[in-house]
Amino acid sequence: MNGHISLSIKNGSLFQIWAVGTSFHFCQDWAMPFNSQRAERRTDALSKARIVEAAIQILDADGEGALTFRALATRLATGSGAIYWHVADRQALLAAAADHIIAGVMSEVTMRSKPQDAIRTIALGAFDAIYAHPWIGAQLSGDPWQHAVLRIMESIGRQVQLLGMPEAALFNATTALMNCVLGVAAQHAAAARLPRNTERSAHLTAIAEGWALLDPLEYSFVRRLAAQLPGHDDREQFLAGVNLVLAGIQSIWF
Repeated sequence: MNGHISLSIKNGSLFQIWAVGTSFHFCQDWAMPFNSQRAERRTDALSKARIVEAAIQILDADGEGALTFRALATRLATGSGAIYWHVADRQALLAAAADHIIAGVMSEVTMRSKPQDAIRTIALGAFDAIYAHPWIGAQLSGDPWQHAVLRIMESIGRQVQLLGMPEAALFNATTALMNCVLGVAAQHAAAARLPRNTERSAHLTAIAEGWALLDPLEYSFVRRLAAQLPGHDDREQFLAGVNLVLAGIQSIWF
């Protein structure tokens, strides 16, 4: 007699039942344990942290233009809808990625005995993060009120307070230092938009050659700097700016 197949659930597991005549038997080799499957989904569930980490990997490898929800869904082996559950849109994802990097940097910054040294450490920590992750430059310079920027401001501002600044001077002193950080962020954002195979020295040399051809009467100073442009050190240049601001703060208010 021909049999037929029916399904039954027993103790959270799916069983295949063969009906042959009037007798039935369970084929437990085919059983699919629902409980363990649900547990596996819970263990491997998406979280915002996983999404942000995957986004950073894409950004670091291929730049800001490569970050799409489709690319992210492919990397995470999920659907875009599952990502939207945690992140509203692409801009929110970029902000979360930048905040994740900057939060890590600020938590690792070693405070120095002198506020001036602590400010230099914080500023260089931010610089190194921007240098290592060029896409952060565009993100920080594009939205100065996001959490990542506020984290830097909080860290610098606390040290400015320790300098003994008068209350009325805190805003101007802190934002002057912040402008150094956001300035280098904008600079690196522009560099990040160059073709990925562009070599820094060759690019700067080409710019310097253009400076050298400028009208010597109208651009005498720019022409003078042309020889220094290709070989200058970005980190050294940045720290010089921070030091100049610190020196100005101390000379004006102390």
